[in-house]
Amino acid sequence: MNAIINKYKLDLIGIGLGAIAGFLYWKFVGCASGTCMITSKPLNSSLYGALMGFLVMGMFKKEKP
Repeated sequence: MNAIINKYKLDLIGIGLGAIAGFLYWKFVGCASGTCMITSKPLNSSLYGALMGFLVMGMFKKEKP
């Protein structure tokens, strides 16, 4: 289990931070009309943030030769 966590540590951190950022974006910015696809619901916003966090943290991974 620890080997898996260590292998994907950067990805897991990105997913967690992105989900928190997505939720906070929904809470403080949100969508006034409720018709926005991503920010109308906290689940959508958190999942989108988690995806973006995963992708951004993936840029910092070092590939082993």
